[in-house]
Amino acid sequence: MCGYPSEIKKLIKYVEETREERLKKPYRRLSLEEREKLLKEWHPDYKPGTKRPLRVGVCKGTVVYNEVADLLEAWPLIDPDQIDLSKVDYDVDVLVIGSGGAGLAAALWAIYSGVSPDAVLLVTKLRLGDSNTVKAQGGIQAADRPEDSPILHFIDTVGGGLFANKRDLVEALVTDMPFIMKWLEDLGAMFDKNPDGSYVEVSGGGACRRRLHCARDYTGLEILRVLREEFLNHDVPYLEFTPAIELLTDPEDGGVSGAVLYNLETGEYYVASAKAVIIATGGAGRLHIAGFPTSNHYGATMDGVVMGYRVGANIVHLDTFQFHPTGVAFPEAIRGELITEKCRSLGAQLVNVHGEQFIHQLETRDVVSSAIIKECAEGRGIITPTGAMGVWLDMPMIDMLRGPGTIKKALPAMYRQFIRHGIDITQEPVLTYPTLHYQNGGIEIDVFSRVLRPNGEPIPRLLAAGEVGGGVHGRNRLMGNSLAGILVFGRRAGITAAKTVKETSTRPKLSLKHLEKYIEELKSIGVPRERRSPILLPDYRGEKVLLRSLRIF
Repeated sequence: MCGYPSEIKKLIKYVEETREERLKKPYRRLSLEEREKLLKEWHPDYKPGTKRPLRVGVCKGTVVYNEVADLLEAWPLIDPDQIDLSKVDYDVDVLVIGSGGAGLAAALWAIYSGVSPDAVLLVTKLRLGDSNTVKAQGGIQAADRPEDSPILHFIDTVGGGLFANKRDLVEALVTDMPFIMKWLEDLGAMFDKNPDGSYVEVSGGGACRRRLHCARDYTGLEILRVLREEFLNHDVPYLEFTPAIELLTDPEDGGVSGAVLYNLETGEYYVASAKAVIIATGGAGRLHIAGFPTSNHYGATMDGVVMGYRVGANIVHLDTFQFHPTGVAFPEAIRGELITEKCRSLGAQLVNVHGEQFIHQLETRDVVSSAIIKECAEGRGIITPTGAMGVWLDMPMIDMLRGPGTIKKALPAMYRQFIRHGIDITQEPVLTYPTLHYQNGGIEIDVFSRVLRPNGEPIPRLLAAGEVGGGVHGRNRLMGNSLAGILVFGRRAGITAAKTVKETSTRPKLSLKHLEKYIEELKSIGVPRERRSPILLPDYRGEKVLLRSLRIF
């Protein structure tokens, strides 16, 4: 518990000196033209040299971030000739890959729709529930008040997505969410309530109404709690520390028929056959796109996009990622961790080293991130002892605006996150800088959560839900739409999977034939054999350690 070093602590006085004036005068909103200019000049998505066209696969020529291209232009982890597909280890109706909110919702709604629990298998790379879902803090959007409507939620979402969203997916998102809230309540989720029993709803960046439903600042954790309990109550078979590393396909129709699984503890592979496969593997934060730290959990390595792309899935918007405006810049031990947008919803302002506010705190995330990067690049940021940059998020303003005790009541996770490092956010501002937070795009899906080919046709028996799926958020996601998206499309994936099972009379054949052409393309462009994917887990050992590493077993 060391707190701020003296050279940083003395700069807090400039924040305190301007606080009274900033409380009196709200900062103006930017015009559309000003937002576009700020984005094009400062957002990482527009930085030269960070992207390139893909050279292999069904979307050859599509521009993506270099880190994404490195994954998609990589050799499979397995040699198809060494995998014995004649021995099936798991023969199920529905295979769910991933155990975050999307995966659990998908499994549950497959069961609700008629699939027997023992005919479902869920596999997950780490422990059951380890996911970005549990790290989602600020809230979940649902238009369920008389002064709000799904139409307004739709308009906000499309505008926030820079008008690149698939409109039918947005319609599904906003119209399903009031029902999803009721389902969560029925499962026992404890959202913040007013004395009369109505929801406490707060504002989010880019939203024209207060529609964020919160469970303090543990919203994702609370949602995952009830989903996991419901999942376990149904006694659904699941495998932990067993990621899928390659999909299986039926050579007759090119549809998906299962997956090759890998036991991280024993090193053995399993063959899983299924009538429907749901990819719910989450995002890509641990790729550290453009060199940014990340708020994502340890397993967020874009596995689902890699596997889906190899069987012919179309990819959308992987040239854009969300850099959350307020990641931790100091202390170094938690650098990149999230400082929830709810802090800004409750009134915390962003100010530079001189104590000057430079952006309205509830502009859309891409705009706020760009403004912070600009301030730091132009010398108005604060430099930490490790050389990281940041600006101040004036947290004490929350208690000043909303009454003493608000921070500890509404933001207990944030309070604990900083107090263990000697920083009391009820008394001191915090240092913040954008952090890689969300995969805006992914493998394209339709309103039934079916994965699509570039020509718009669904890949038979393959579904996707959650952050791995692309199209709903466009080029920038609004706060609270991530938790909404995983549940809306997780539910739809489960329902579609159950329908697929009923319509599939015979077991699809198992093959890795789709890899043949892919491998030939990799050979033709000279991809080094040591570049393989999915990477499963990030490697932080560094060159110095790797040079002295030994394989003794």
